[in-house]
Amino acid sequence: MRILHIDENHSALPEGLHALGLENDFDYTASKEEVMQKIHHYQGLVLRSRFPIDATFIDAATDLRFIARVGSGLENIDTTYAQSKGIHIISAPEGNSNAVAEHATGMILTLFNKLIEVSHELKEGVWKRESNRGEELEGKTVGLIGYGNTGKALARKLKGFDVKVLCYDIHPDVGDGFAQQVSLNILQKEADIISLHVPETPLTTPLIDRSFINAVAKPFWLINTARGKNVVTKDLIDGLKKNKILGACLDVLEYEKSSFEQAELSQVELTYLLNSEKVILSPHIAGWSHQSKIKLAKTIVEKVKKILFETH
Repeated sequence: MRILHIDENHSALPEGLHALGLENDFDYTASKEEVMQKIHHYQGLVLRSRFPIDATFIDAATDLRFIARVGSGLENIDTTYAQSKGIHIISAPEGNSNAVAEHATGMILTLFNKLIEVSHELKEGVWKRESNRGEELEGKTVGLIGYGNTGKALARKLKGFDVKVLCYDIHPDVGDGFAQQVSLNILQKEADIISLHVPETPLTTPLIDRSFINAVAKPFWLINTARGKNVVTKDLIDGLKKNKILGACLDVLEYEKSSFEQAELSQVELTYLLNSEKVILSPHIAGWSHQSKIKLAKTIVEKVKKILFETH
Protein backbone atom coordinates (compact mmCIF):
# COMPACT_ATOMS: atom_id res chain seq x y z
CA MET A 1 0.00 0.00 0.00
CA ARG A 2 1.40 3.38 -1.04
CA ILE A 3 0.98 6.62 0.89
CA LEU A 4 1.59 10.08 -0.57
CA HIS A 5 2.68 12.88 1.77
CA ILE A 6 2.12 16.36 0.31
CA ASP A 7 3.07 18.34 3.45
CA GLU A 8 6.11 17.87 5.64
CA ASN A 9 5.45 16.53 9.15
CA HIS A 10 7.43 14.94 11.95
CA SER A 11 9.46 11.93 10.88
CA ALA A 12 7.54 9.81 13.39
CA LEU A 13 4.64 9.82 10.93
CA PRO A 14 6.28 8.15 7.88
CA GLU A 15 8.37 5.99 10.18
CA GLY A 16 5.24 4.79 11.94
CA LEU A 17 3.47 4.09 8.68
CA HIS A 18 6.54 2.24 7.38
CA ALA A 19 6.48 0.07 10.50
CA LEU A 20 2.92 -0.88 9.54
CA GLY A 21 4.23 -2.12 6.20
CA LEU A 22 3.18 0.91 4.15
CA GLU A 23 5.29 2.57 1.46
CA ASN A 24 5.82 6.33 1.78
CA ASP A 25 6.28 8.77 -1.11
CA PHE A 26 6.83 12.50 -0.62
CA ASP A 27 5.98 15.48 -2.83
CA TYR A 28 5.95 18.83 -1.06
CA THR A 29 6.18 21.08 -4.10
CA ALA A 30 3.92 19.74 -6.88
CA SER A 31 0.79 21.69 -7.72
CA LYS A 32 -2.65 20.30 -7.06
CA GLU A 33 -3.02 19.51 -10.75
CA GLU A 34 0.30 17.64 -10.80
CA VAL A 35 -0.65 15.61 -7.75
CA MET A 36 -4.00 14.76 -9.36
CA GLN A 37 -2.15 13.21 -12.28
CA LYS A 38 -0.64 10.55 -10.02
CA ILE A 39 -2.99 10.23 -7.03
CA HIS A 40 -4.66 7.16 -8.58
CA HIS A 41 -1.48 5.23 -7.71
CA TYR A 42 -1.99 5.80 -3.98
CA GLN A 43 -4.16 4.28 -1.27
CA GLY A 44 -3.44 6.94 1.36
CA LEU A 45 -2.95 10.73 1.37
CA VAL A 46 -1.33 12.67 4.23
CA LEU A 47 -1.55 16.47 4.31
CA ARG A 48 -1.96 19.55 6.41
CA SER A 49 -3.58 22.33 4.37
CA ARG A 50 -1.49 22.92 1.24
CA PHE A 51 -4.44 22.88 -1.15
CA PRO A 52 -8.14 21.95 -1.09
CA ILE A 53 -9.17 18.33 -1.52
CA ASP A 54 -12.36 18.84 -3.49
CA ALA A 55 -14.65 16.57 -5.50
CA THR A 56 -12.51 16.89 -8.64
CA PHE A 57 -9.42 15.77 -6.75
CA ILE A 58 -11.31 12.93 -5.07
CA ASP A 59 -12.62 11.70 -8.41
CA ALA A 60 -9.02 11.39 -9.58
CA ALA A 61 -8.09 9.40 -6.46
CA THR A 62 -9.67 6.17 -7.65
CA ASP A 63 -7.87 3.85 -5.24
CA LEU A 64 -7.70 6.06 -2.14
CA ARG A 65 -8.65 4.43 1.15
CA PHE A 66 -7.94 7.28 3.55
CA ILE A 67 -7.10 10.98 3.77
CA ALA A 68 -5.19 11.96 6.90
CA ARG A 69 -5.21 15.61 7.94
CA VAL A 70 -2.37 16.28 10.39
CA GLY A 71 -4.33 18.69 12.55
CA SER A 72 -7.92 19.21 13.61
CA GLY A 73 -9.82 21.31 11.05
CA LEU A 74 -11.27 19.56 7.99
CA GLU A 75 -12.66 22.59 6.15
CA ASN A 76 -10.10 22.08 3.37
CA ILE A 77 -11.51 18.64 2.53
CA ASP A 78 -14.87 17.78 0.98
CA THR A 79 -15.44 15.16 3.65
CA THR A 80 -19.00 14.34 2.62
CA TYR A 81 -18.01 13.54 -0.95
CA ALA A 82 -14.91 11.63 0.12
CA GLN A 83 -16.90 9.46 2.51
CA SER A 84 -19.50 8.82 -0.20
CA LYS A 85 -16.62 7.29 -2.18
CA GLY A 86 -15.69 5.02 0.73
CA ILE A 87 -12.67 7.08 1.75
CA HIS A 88 -11.93 7.29 5.48
CA ILE A 89 -11.23 10.77 6.85
CA ILE A 90 -8.67 11.01 9.64
CA SER A 91 -7.78 14.06 11.74
CA ALA A 92 -5.86 14.52 14.97
CA PRO A 93 -7.47 17.12 17.25
CA GLU A 94 -6.06 15.26 20.25
CA GLY A 95 -2.53 15.88 19.01
CA ASN A 96 -2.32 19.64 19.53
CA SER A 97 -5.16 20.38 21.97
CA ASN A 98 -2.80 20.82 24.92
CA ALA A 99 -0.54 23.14 22.94
CA VAL A 100 -3.50 25.32 21.95
CA ALA A 101 -4.79 25.41 25.53
CA GLU A 102 -1.41 26.48 26.89
CA HIS A 103 -1.05 29.11 24.17
CA ALA A 104 -4.50 30.54 24.89
CA THR A 105 -3.71 30.70 28.60
CA GLY A 106 -0.41 32.40 27.88
CA MET A 107 -2.03 34.95 25.59
CA ILE A 108 -4.65 36.05 28.09
CA LEU A 109 -2.10 36.29 30.91
CA THR A 110 0.19 38.30 28.64
CA LEU A 111 -2.63 40.68 27.76
CA PHE A 112 -3.90 41.01 31.32
CA ASN A 113 -0.44 41.82 32.66
CA LYS A 114 0.64 44.09 29.78
CA LEU A 115 3.80 42.06 29.39
CA ILE A 116 4.54 43.08 25.81
CA GLU A 117 4.19 46.82 26.46
CA VAL A 118 6.18 46.81 29.70
CA SER A 119 8.94 44.75 28.13
CA HIS A 120 9.22 47.26 25.28
CA GLU A 121 9.19 50.16 27.72
CA LEU A 122 11.96 48.69 29.85
CA LYS A 123 14.11 47.97 26.81
CA GLU A 124 13.77 51.67 25.95
CA GLY A 125 14.79 52.69 29.47
CA VAL A 126 11.27 53.50 30.72
CA TRP A 127 10.30 52.30 34.22
CA LYS A 128 6.56 52.73 34.88
CA ARG A 129 4.58 50.91 37.55
CA GLU A 130 1.25 52.59 38.32
CA SER A 131 0.08 52.78 34.70
CA ASN A 132 0.99 49.13 34.20
CA ARG A 133 -1.15 47.53 36.89
CA GLY A 134 -2.38 44.14 35.70
CA GLU A 135 -5.73 42.38 35.67
CA GLU A 136 -6.30 39.10 37.55
CA LEU A 137 -8.11 36.03 36.27
CA GLU A 138 -9.40 35.11 39.72
CA GLY A 139 -13.14 35.56 40.10
CA LYS A 140 -13.87 35.92 36.41
CA THR A 141 -16.20 33.79 34.30
CA VAL A 142 -14.73 32.20 31.19
CA GLY A 143 -17.07 31.09 28.43
CA LEU A 144 -15.78 28.43 26.04
CA ILE A 145 -17.60 28.15 22.72
CA GLY A 146 -16.93 24.64 21.49
CA TYR A 147 -16.13 21.97 24.05
CA GLY A 148 -14.21 19.29 22.22
CA ASN A 149 -10.60 18.28 22.74
CA THR A 150 -9.20 21.82 22.85
CA GLY A 151 -11.98 23.39 24.88
CA LYS A 152 -11.66 20.65 27.46
CA ALA A 153 -7.88 21.06 27.57
CA LEU A 154 -8.24 24.78 28.27
CA ALA A 155 -10.87 24.18 30.94
CA ARG A 156 -8.43 21.87 32.74
CA LYS A 157 -5.74 24.55 32.59
CA LEU A 158 -8.09 27.16 34.02
CA LYS A 159 -9.08 25.05 37.03
CA GLY A 160 -6.16 26.37 39.05
CA PHE A 161 -7.03 30.04 38.46
CA ASP A 162 -10.19 30.17 40.61
CA VAL A 163 -12.42 31.06 37.69
CA LYS A 164 -15.89 29.89 36.74
CA VAL A 165 -15.86 28.06 33.43
CA LEU A 166 -18.95 27.75 31.23
CA CYS A 167 -19.13 25.95 27.91
CA TYR A 168 -21.48 26.02 24.96
CA ASP A 169 -21.52 23.28 22.32
CA ILE A 170 -23.95 22.11 19.65
CA HIS A 171 -23.64 18.61 21.11
CA PRO A 172 -25.57 17.85 24.32
CA ASP A 173 -24.11 16.54 27.56
CA VAL A 174 -20.46 17.44 26.96
CA GLY A 175 -20.01 19.42 30.17
CA ASP A 176 -17.90 17.90 32.92
CA GLY A 177 -16.21 18.70 36.22
CA PHE A 178 -14.14 21.42 34.57
CA ALA A 179 -16.91 23.32 32.74
CA GLN A 180 -20.66 23.71 33.13
CA GLN A 181 -22.56 23.39 29.86
CA VAL A 182 -25.03 26.22 29.31
CA SER A 183 -27.00 27.80 26.49
CA LEU A 184 -25.31 30.41 24.33
CA ASN A 185 -27.60 33.05 25.84
CA ILE A 186 -26.44 32.20 29.37
CA LEU A 187 -22.81 32.25 28.27
CA GLN A 188 -23.28 35.69 26.69
CA LYS A 189 -24.96 36.92 29.85
CA GLU A 190 -22.30 35.77 32.32
CA ALA A 191 -18.91 35.59 30.58
CA ASP A 192 -16.07 38.03 31.20
CA ILE A 193 -13.82 36.17 28.77
CA ILE A 194 -14.99 34.30 25.65
CA SER A 195 -12.70 31.76 23.98
CA LEU A 196 -13.44 30.08 20.65
CA HIS A 197 -12.77 26.37 20.03
CA VAL A 198 -14.91 25.63 17.00
CA PRO A 199 -14.18 24.41 13.46
CA GLU A 200 -14.79 26.46 10.32
CA THR A 201 -18.31 25.52 9.22
CA PRO A 202 -21.37 27.38 7.89
CA LEU A 203 -22.53 27.62 11.52
CA THR A 204 -19.36 29.36 12.68
CA THR A 205 -18.36 31.60 9.77
CA PRO A 206 -18.86 34.09 11.07
CA LEU A 207 -19.62 33.53 14.74
CA ILE A 208 -18.34 36.69 16.39
CA ASP A 209 -19.99 39.58 14.57
CA ARG A 210 -21.76 42.78 15.52
CA SER A 211 -24.91 40.93 16.54
CA PHE A 212 -23.03 38.49 18.78
CA ILE A 213 -20.94 41.25 20.38
CA ASN A 214 -24.01 43.32 21.15
CA ALA A 215 -25.68 40.29 22.75
CA VAL A 216 -22.88 39.88 25.32
CA ALA A 217 -24.04 41.50 28.54
CA LYS A 218 -20.70 42.71 29.89
CA PRO A 219 -17.63 44.20 28.27
CA PHE A 220 -15.48 41.15 27.60
CA TRP A 221 -12.13 39.84 26.42
CA LEU A 222 -12.03 37.62 23.33
CA ILE A 223 -9.64 34.73 22.61
CA ASN A 224 -9.57 33.13 19.17
CA THR A 225 -7.24 30.17 18.60
CA ALA A 226 -9.74 28.44 16.30
CA ARG A 227 -10.18 29.84 12.77
CA GLY A 228 -9.79 33.38 11.50
CA LYS A 229 -13.10 33.41 9.68
CA ASN A 230 -14.92 32.75 12.96
CA VAL A 231 -14.55 36.49 13.69
CA VAL A 232 -15.58 39.48 11.59
CA THR A 233 -12.55 41.74 11.98
CA LYS A 234 -14.33 45.05 11.31
CA ASP A 235 -16.94 44.21 13.96
CA LEU A 236 -14.20 43.18 16.41
CA ILE A 237 -12.43 46.51 15.86
CA ASP A 238 -15.67 48.42 16.34
CA GLY A 239 -16.19 46.55 19.61
CA LEU A 240 -12.65 47.39 20.75
CA LYS A 241 -13.08 51.08 19.91
CA LYS A 242 -16.35 51.23 21.86
CA ASN A 243 -14.84 49.25 24.80
CA LYS A 244 -17.51 46.61 24.35
CA ILE A 245 -14.53 44.30 23.82
CA LEU A 246 -11.84 45.04 26.41
CA GLY A 247 -9.10 43.18 24.59
CA ALA A 248 -8.45 40.37 22.13
CA CYS A 249 -5.98 37.50 21.85
CA LEU A 250 -5.87 36.33 18.24
CA ASP A 251 -3.77 33.43 17.00
CA VAL A 252 -5.77 33.31 13.75
CA LEU A 253 -6.88 36.04 11.37
CA GLU A 254 -9.69 36.50 8.90
CA TYR A 255 -7.07 37.36 6.27
CA GLU A 256 -5.17 34.06 6.34
CA LYS A 257 -4.64 32.03 3.20
CA SER A 258 -6.35 28.63 3.20
CA SER A 259 -2.95 26.97 3.67
CA PHE A 260 -2.44 29.02 6.91
CA GLU A 261 1.12 29.72 5.76
CA GLN A 262 0.47 33.39 4.91
CA ALA A 263 -1.90 36.24 5.64
CA GLU A 264 -2.76 39.47 3.85
CA LEU A 265 -0.92 41.69 6.31
CA SER A 266 -1.53 44.77 4.19
CA GLN A 267 -5.23 44.82 5.06
CA VAL A 268 -6.21 48.25 6.42
CA GLU A 269 -8.25 46.77 9.26
CA LEU A 270 -5.30 44.68 10.37
CA THR A 271 -3.27 47.85 10.94
CA TYR A 272 -5.51 48.72 13.87
CA LEU A 273 -4.97 45.32 15.46
CA LEU A 274 -1.21 45.48 14.93
CA ASN A 275 -1.00 48.85 16.68
CA SER A 276 -3.47 48.29 19.51
CA GLU A 277 -2.19 47.68 23.03
CA LYS A 278 -5.49 45.88 23.65
CA VAL A 279 -4.63 43.12 21.16
CA ILE A 280 -2.17 40.21 21.30
CA LEU A 281 -1.43 38.51 17.97
CA SER A 282 0.40 35.36 16.91
CA PRO A 283 0.71 33.74 13.44
CA HIS A 284 -1.46 30.60 13.78
CA ILE A 285 1.04 28.85 16.03
CA ALA A 286 -1.10 27.97 19.05
CA GLY A 287 -0.97 24.27 18.19
CA TRP A 288 2.54 24.52 16.76
CA SER A 289 4.72 23.28 19.64
CA HIS A 290 7.64 20.88 19.34
CA GLN A 291 5.68 18.36 21.40
CA SER A 292 2.46 18.66 19.39
CA LYS A 293 4.31 17.96 16.15
CA ILE A 294 5.24 14.54 17.52
CA LYS A 295 1.82 13.94 19.10
CA LEU A 296 0.03 14.77 15.84
CA ALA A 297 2.23 12.35 13.91
CA LYS A 298 1.74 9.51 16.36
CA THR A 299 -2.02 10.12 16.53
CA ILE A 300 -2.31 9.81 12.74
CA VAL A 301 -0.30 6.58 12.74
CA GLU A 302 -2.54 5.03 15.38
CA LYS A 303 -5.71 6.01 13.52
CA VAL A 304 -4.38 4.67 10.22
CA LYS A 305 -3.50 1.42 11.99
CA LYS A 306 -6.99 1.15 13.41
CA ILE A 307 -8.68 1.78 10.04
CA LEU A 308 -6.50 -0.53 7.97
CA PHE A 309 -5.80 -3.36 10.38
CA GLU A 310 -8.26 -3.29 13.27
CA THR A 311 -11.61 -2.37 11.66
CA HIS A 312 -13.74 -5.40 10.85
